[in-house]
Amino acid sequence: MTIDIRFRYYQSNDREDCLKVFDANCPEFFAPNERSDYADFLDSSPEDYEVCMLGSDVIGAFGLSGNDPLYKSINWIMISPKAQGLGIGAKFMERAINLANEHRLSHIKIAASHLSAPFFAKYGALSISEVKDGWGPDMHRIDMELHF
Repeated sequence: MTIDIRFRYYQSNDREDCLKVFDANCPEFFAPNERSDYADFLDSSPEDYEVCMLGSDVIGAFGLSGNDPLYKSINWIMISPKAQGLGIGAKFMERAINLANEHRLSHIKIAASHLSAPFFAKYGALSISEVKDGWGPDMHRIDMELHF
């Protein structure tokens, strides 16, 4: 079965849909205290942030950003729980890797939680450091890198 999804750049009118995706992933994958940080990020009109569309619905979002010539960072990657298990995460990673290759980067930096780190590890990302409660109570931060 092929899922017909498309990516497009984030627009300010996507804000509420993105926050709904965040809320649907909280507290399982994001700490509740991160919501205001995410809202501030969205309000900053991030240039390299994209939404993932299934039909007319925003089902996810992510960004690959930064100005370093060697690497970029994945920012605020999330998928609606109702769309998880459909292979969309693989499409996110494929897109991130393709963008990194287009920019001739050596690696992608990922700031994950202990819950999302296994997903990134499936693509070869390695844990660089860990901070207990780094995202909030019981939400440990795992800094990772995916090298090419």
